Amino acid sequence: MPTKRSRTAKPAPLPAKPAPEDERVIIPQPVNRPVVPAAHPTKAAYFNRELSWLAFNRRVLEQARDPRHPLLERVKFLAIVSSNLDEFFEIRVAGIIQQVDSGVTEPSVDGLGPRESLRRIHSVVGSLVEDQYVCWRDELRPALAAQGIIFKTAAELDAAELNWVTAYFHEQIFPVLTPLALDQSHPFPQLGNKTHNVIVSLDNPTTPEIEQLIALLPVPRILPRLVRINPSESGVQRFVFLSEIIKLCAGEFFPGYTLNCAHAFRVTRNSDLYIDEEEAENLLKKIEEELRNLRRGAAVRLEIEDGVSDTIFTTLCEHLDLSHEYVFRLNGPLNLLRLISLADIDRPDLKYPPFTPANVSTLRDPGRIFDTLREQDVLLHHPYDSFQPVVDFVEQAARDPQVFAIKQTLYRTSGDSPIVRALIEASRNGKQVTALVELKARFDEANNIQWARQLEEAGVHVVYGLIGHKTHCKVSLVVRREGKLLRRYAHLGTGNYNPKTAKLYTDLSYFTAREELTADAANVFNTLTGFSREPEFKHLLVAPYNLHRRIQELIRHETDNAAAGRPARIMVKMNSLVDKTTIDRLYAASQAGVKIDLIIRGVCCLVPGVRGLSDNIRVRSIVGRYLEHARVFYFENDGGEPLIFAGSADWMPRNFFRRVEVVYPIYDPEIRRWVTDEMFALELQDNEAARLLHANGGYLPVPRANGVPPFSAQNYFVASAIQRIARQE
Repeated sequence: MPTKRSRTAKPAPLPAKPAPEDERVIIPQPVNRPVVPAAHPTKAAYFNRELSWLAFNRRVLEQARDPRHPLLERVKFLAIVSSNLDEFFEIRVAGIIQQVDSGVTEPSVDGLGPRESLRRIHSVVGSLVEDQYVCWRDELRPALAAQGIIFKTAAELDAAELNWVTAYFHEQIFPVLTPLALDQSHPFPQLGNKTHNVIVSLDNPTTPEIEQLIALLPVPRILPRLVRINPSESGVQRFVFLSEIIKLCAGEFFPGYTLNCAHAFRVTRNSDLYIDEEEAENLLKKIEEELRNLRRGAAVRLEIEDGVSDTIFTTLCEHLDLSHEYVFRLNGPLNLLRLISLADIDRPDLKYPPFTPANVSTLRDPGRIFDTLREQDVLLHHPYDSFQPVVDFVEQAARDPQVFAIKQTLYRTSGDSPIVRALIEASRNGKQVTALVELKARFDEANNIQWARQLEEAGVHVVYGLIGHKTHCKVSLVVRREGKLLRRYAHLGTGNYNPKTAKLYTDLSYFTAREELTADAANVFNTLTGFSREPEFKHLLVAPYNLHRRIQELIRHETDNAAAGRPARIMVKMNSLVDKTTIDRLYAASQAGVKIDLIIRGVCCLVPGVRGLSDNIRVRSIVGRYLEHARVFYFENDGGEPLIFAGSADWMPRNFFRRVEVVYPIYDPEIRRWVTDEMFALELQDNEAARLLHANGGYLPVPRANGVPPFSAQNYFVASAIQRIARQE
């Protein structure tokens, strides 16, 4: 847990309120009053969700262009931009295209209809992709070459390199590629989502009067997209993209024909699942069927290398049923996500200094986990604190003869999940084990089906949650006999049970044996595994039941306090803010005088700093070495202890109404002080990685007065963790 620490110089913390004599938390009672309507036109009051997301992806691209990051880390950021755009088109753009095709014209809250949204999206994406390739061609590729990591095109290969590449083609590529002619007897093939393909134009020398022939070379996923030339050589490392090799040697597949040109291309398809759960007798089998159908989803984007002829361009668009606005011509290699493999290069001088998360909390001794939690709550701040105690919590429960039952939610987990192994071990040890596996976790559906089957085979009770709702909450509950009593222990998180992403995402893990919280956690599981139309939760905020209502009450309570001249403040840290009702509540709070600080990494539809509407709202985004993922909420609550919550939910309609989410109150005084005096205080004073959102939609660096040094909250937390490790040793 982030406990008391010796601190290096850092910005002053927020002033702490004196602690009351007891730890009673005052929960405001609901006041039946409508939201104060915004005094501004709709178009000025809300940002477009998709354009806001693209602004986030541009902030990721800024990291790739920032020379303060090590070179190979910049390359990784560039690859992430491509990965983000893939998902954006597969899900968000695909959804808007469906709206257009269905004749939907009704504008969203930002005032844009589907067609206008698409037009603006493609304009912004076009600029973003152009800048992405400028970053690669003009900045990263030359910088890599200066460090002995050289990328070559086919035209740049010298004689020795050409000989090696040609031999590699005949040994490793030619045997596994199958050419596909396109003519009357060879229909256009079904190209899989995001698969790599090369299209070629050919001439028959004996019939020059006949128009050019066209063929395809689909590239199997098994082939590496980035090939190191003569890898046995030491020193300088030379790379060539697989598509360059295939284009260079494509004529080998068509003996007797003249190769005119060859271009790599890639199709992105609609990848959202379409499942009517009430009609699906077996949800697991239904999702497996849908996964097989994803590769046949409608095309929503075509990426192709620049310089392609009009004939080939038209052929592809016609066969894919794509208008030209969905085509992006790339002045550089296809799919820059493949550059992520450069992270494996052994060049520590071009990467972030190695950092091992600190395992120095009071839970570092697995054998004493339950003893410790009987005495105190514990908070871990990942990735600065090790994720190992979370694994130990489940593993210890699996082996402890006093543990009778384990209940666990699984949304996303790693391929070799120790959590899943522990649940299997617990079941084989005779314990009652229940796992809530979310089969519809986007892009992890296949993995979760695999885990569900393994768990079922081991005797674990596997359930899939509520019909129509994703189970997104992060809860683990252990029931243990202690003497004549049964005591419950809970882990409540903001992130997934995935040791790998826990090293990359910033999240909070909260461990507790408080009866009021563990009783509510037990009620969550009972609701998910049984029948409960109107479950009651006294302390936890649980979607889709009471989370949205309680958030509105909490914001309204701060509004009432400000209107009455009492202190009022809201601080929120999360991934996305989209829900219109909540945004309107925040606008009303701002108009009443509530000071509001929002730390929102990704999408933000609220417009800050508009006179008379959101003067008192400041929005910042932190994008850096780690992905900011935690959701934490602070309400001043004048007249009682500040109300502090953390959990799995962003403030979006899907989180409030279409997912099962758990947001938990933090009652421990020391942990509460850390949340306000360190986490919020430091992130609100970050002037290096943070960007401020302005009313025009732009994100600009935080202004820094003369003499004020740069400060990164993430760097501070890393340094603090290193200090704690050193003190422990």
